[in-house]
Amino acid sequence: MNVCGCLVHAAPDRVDGCAEDMLAMDGVEIHGRSDEGRFVVVVEDTPSLRASETIMALHQIPGVLSVTLTYHHFEDLTDTPAQAPLSSPTQSGAQTHDHL
Repeated sequence: MNVCGCLVHAAPDRVDGCAEDMLAMDGVEIHGRSDEGRFVVVVEDTPSLRASETIMALHQIPGVLSVTLTYHHFEDLTDTPAQAPLSSPTQSGAQTHDHL
């Protein structure tokens, strides 16, 4: 799973057109929007495109002035079991700082 949060800035006279173009793209959701042309957008991988490719395509929408990646989360969703750590910090002699 690959999830990216982006801020998209569009020309104020192209806000509606940019919104339509972004929503027409697979893996793109608009979570916030201002009349001045700022969008909060989430982009996810799709079966045919990586999120990074979709973000690059956002740059090509007429009226989009900038796209800024503000959040990224990647998680491997394969069914491999998680491995337990070989030892905990207290077992290996490392100091812990519970008061922090």
